[in-house]
Amino acid sequence: MEFGLFVQGYVPAARSAVDPMAEHKALMEETKYVIQADKSGFKYAWASEHHFLEEYSHLSANEVFLGYLAHATERIHLGSGIFNPLAQVNHPVKVAEKVAMLDHLSEGRFEFGSGRGAGSHEILGFIPGVTDMNYTKEIWEETIAEFPKMWLQEEYPGFQGKHWQLPPRKIFPKPYGKSHPAMWYAAGSPSSYAMAARKGLGVLGFSVQKVSDMEWVLEQYKTAIQEAEAVGDFVNDNVMVTSTAICAPTHDEAVRIAVEGGLNRLQSLVFRYHDTFPRPEGIPEWPETLPEYNAEIIELLIAEELMICGDPDEVTAQCKRWEQAGADQLSFGLPIGVPFEDTLQTIRLIGEHVIPKIDTDPVHRSSRFRAAAGG
Repeated sequence: MEFGLFVQGYVPAARSAVDPMAEHKALMEETKYVIQADKSGFKYAWASEHHFLEEYSHLSANEVFLGYLAHATERIHLGSGIFNPLAQVNHPVKVAEKVAMLDHLSEGRFEFGSGRGAGSHEILGFIPGVTDMNYTKEIWEETIAEFPKMWLQEEYPGFQGKHWQLPPRKIFPKPYGKSHPAMWYAAGSPSSYAMAARKGLGVLGFSVQKVSDMEWVLEQYKTAIQEAEAVGDFVNDNVMVTSTAICAPTHDEAVRIAVEGGLNRLQSLVFRYHDTFPRPEGIPEWPETLPEYNAEIIELLIAEELMICGDPDEVTAQCKRWEQAGADQLSFGLPIGVPFEDTLQTIRLIGEHVIPKIDTDPVHRSSRFRAAAGG
């Protein structure tokens, strides 16, 4: 199992209330997390694209963020988690151009994750009047198979679809090498895993909450991908899942950091904006938030495998549970209100003590698939 980092530009209100530079500091800190992850042996870093989501995610222009990191890092793969290719948000040609440019700037280290947006607040900002959020799936389905054609064909023959059109054009730049970056889809439901598999796409499993959820959705994915008709140049047989992670020299210190991290507010914001997700029992309607977490709640979350938290040996054991469940990649959502130095400590400790015990293959899984396609 490989390891990654996930950043999203979280700027909690409590931080902004006392520091007028809070947004700037949060964004710059997240670049430093990725740079440290690169040094610490993580294989992937994913940057979100969200719009209008106050506090939850201020990382809207993630292609700019990733372009900076392409120069500031050496070996880590940089992924869009996601680029939104709906024509009303980002014209598909512009997305294809951004992907290819980042592929060059990183010299083949870019990963193309796509998706359909967070929920009604985000979607309605670009597509007013939509009453069924599944409408965005129709736009995404119409678009996703066009990207490899734009990248690999000398002249793109053009497109006449329901939601966007383009006459024949030569699209530049072409990707770095002979193929194109690995393609991924941000899946929000079990049926989405199977759909992505049938198209030969890797899955960004932001919706997987706990290890037990992994086992049955992975079974659907791994079964369906055996008969994939890839929309791209190759099948990216790959499932990434995310989890909060806090690692400290001792168990008690890790729990203390978690208690003071404001995790309850971030979890409440997830369901404020991702209103297409099923709302678990006990999650209040915004603006009411979950109660502040205490040590007892943190210990319960650890026991229920809803977060990774502890000393290096404990974190290693918790990560191995995800590996045993079949995850191909585990990415950590670290910037969650935890102080900067504590977050850097987590990255360093995982890089020093956890990754060497689990990820022993120097080759990125996605790179292996791309190389087999000649890229």
